[in-house]
Amino acid sequence: QLQLVESGGGLVQPGGSLRLSCTASGFTLDDHAIGWFRQAPGKEREGVSCISSSGYSINYADSVKGRFIMSRDVAKNTVNLQMYSLKPEDTAVYYCAADSSIRAAQAMCVVRGYLEVWGQGTLVNVSS
Repeated sequence: QLQLVESGGGLVQPGGSLRLSCTASGFTLDDHAIGWFRQAPGKEREGVSCISSSGYSINYADSVKGRFIMSRDVAKNTVNLQMYSLKPEDTAVYYCAADSSIRAAQAMCVVRGYLEVWGQGTLVNVSS
């Protein structure tokens, strides 16, 4: 069974940091494009950061550039999203997703529909 499990969400004050992790089971991440997506109440899903299947290219949404860092640990079959300088507008449920048919990071981040594997999501709440 193909599965992604996110962890690391929580409540943080504005300006704080959080690290999200996404661990795969049943498949290896290094032949899939991987993305972090978020969805806030009443808003459309947004591609936050995505990594190409090769691992050499990472794409970031303009809203998080310079504040978020995505990385992949092939040995642990895990991707991470380190988030700094968090803002209230970063509040959302964050999901990771994987797809073996997509190669490019940017192509992954702009997908609005189907992706092969989704995690269950983790809530990030930025509030004072």
